[in-house]
Amino acid sequence: MVSAQTTDSGQSPCVSEWITRCLVLAPPVSNPNHETETAMSAKARLIGINHVALEVGDIDEALAFYGRFFKFELRGRSGTMAFIDIGDQFLALSKGSHQDPDRDRHFGLVVDGREGLRAKLEAAGVRLTHPTRLDFLDPWGNQVEVVPYEDIQFLKDRAVLEALGAGSLRKTEAAREELREKGIEAPAES
Repeated sequence: MVSAQTTDSGQSPCVSEWITRCLVLAPPVSNPNHETETAMSAKARLIGINHVALEVGDIDEALAFYGRFFKFELRGRSGTMAFIDIGDQFLALSKGSHQDPDRDRHFGLVVDGREGLRAKLEAAGVRLTHPTRLDFLDPWGNQVEVVPYEDIQFLKDRAVLEALGAGSLRKTEAAREELREKGIEAPAES
């Protein structure tokens, strides 16, 4: 009679070797439903904002209003929409404002500098909505917050900044620290 050798787990060496070769070292067997299951259960990661659409009463008036305070390029327009380029993003103006003025709901525009903008807005009779930030209501009730690029954790690719004529902008140390807290190291030239 031949006695069978066993490992510490009680398995014969042949079985143990088979398990190691076939289950541990072998590539995983493809499950045709795995990708579908993964795709169905996975959430999409937000990685940016392509555009924001604002309702305005009149496209020409909206372009004139925003053009008084901001330099921008018009990407395109139709009878009921206009698209303002913001580098690799855009602001869409859509005809058809039917809402009450925003109170807490707002969006933020990032600019290369706010010097003089508050005075220009006030001189034009634009309603400022916050005592310390630079927030205002446009004529159609959209609340806009204006923030300087240097002070926030938002990063633009250097090529986009150069194309916008803002290649000299750099982040403050406070903004760089906010980025580091998220595991993002801003490039030295940012």
